[in-house]
Amino acid sequence: MHLPPQIPPSDMGQLSGQDHGPDKEPVATDDFTDDFGVEPPLWEQWAARNAELPGGERLQKVLARIGWGSRRVCEDLIAAGRVTVNGEVAVLGRRVDPDRDLVEVDGGPVGVKPGLVHYLINKPFGVVTTAKDPQGRPTVMDVVPAEPRVFPVGRLDRDTGGLLILTNDGELANRLMHPRHGVDKEYLVEVEQGTVAPGGLRQLREGILLEDGLTAPAKVSQPDPGVLRITIHEGRNRQVRRMCEAIGHPVRRLVRTRIGPISDRNLAPGAWRELTLEERNQLIAAVGLASRAGSQNGSSASEVAVVSDSSDSDHGYDRAP
Repeated sequence: MHLPPQIPPSDMGQLSGQDHGPDKEPVATDDFTDDFGVEPPLWEQWAARNAELPGGERLQKVLARIGWGSRRVCEDLIAAGRVTVNGEVAVLGRRVDPDRDLVEVDGGPVGVKPGLVHYLINKPFGVVTTAKDPQGRPTVMDVVPAEPRVFPVGRLDRDTGGLLILTNDGELANRLMHPRHGVDKEYLVEVEQGTVAPGGLRQLREGILLEDGLTAPAKVSQPDPGVLRITIHEGRNRQVRRMCEAIGHPVRRLVRTRIGPISDRNLAPGAWRELTLEERNQLIAAVGLASRAGSQNGSSASEVAVVSDSSDSDHGYDRAP
């Protein structure tokens, strides 16, 4: 057997088209070549790339868990460049920390924190909005599963029915309740004394002076005589009832029909369902939570309980209409 002659190191540069003699510095052609311009095997390149990635869960696994499809579908999303993490286009193999990283698909933030649930219920009349009622009356907590523990986002009083969100997502809940984020709530109101005159409608639209101050302008229409559709973004205690009473038309029946972008005419009184991925993303966008990830000061579920169950919180928070 004849072995090929060994090539002296001084001649290696001639074969590669580069001079790597003792007086020359080795030159790397890119991030995945060695000192002599030789590209390592593909598996070594991936190992090197993955070693630079932060720890956590694999991105495609997280996306699949929250409903973006199978892992294969989520891998295709990542490969297509449609997923970013903290503003950078993600690569296959990327890992994320759900408590810190901002994950976006097609420019829209997605909630990736594990264990978060978002329920939409149609609160029946006669049910109180509290975690526990000392008088033993039925509460909204009786409508949804006992675990994981959730809290109502704002209030609907006992005599008001309609849509209510319950969640353990403290940051989202507090933003939904705070008036500075301007999340609209729409109500269908049946009032006494028949048709509301144009002057009364104008007062509601421009603002009503109540004992706790002038209300913000509201969107008001009268689809039928004595039936109003009122949209407000404040959350003062029994606000809609007091506004209507101030114009001489006390409320006979009050139902909340929309919370920001969320509505559901098919949800029966006493029924509940989870918000869809699209609905959650719409809420996140509505309250400006693109900066949710990366923050270490997100509100806990217990903080939601403090805001939603307090009887003496500021009138600016979402209270019973």
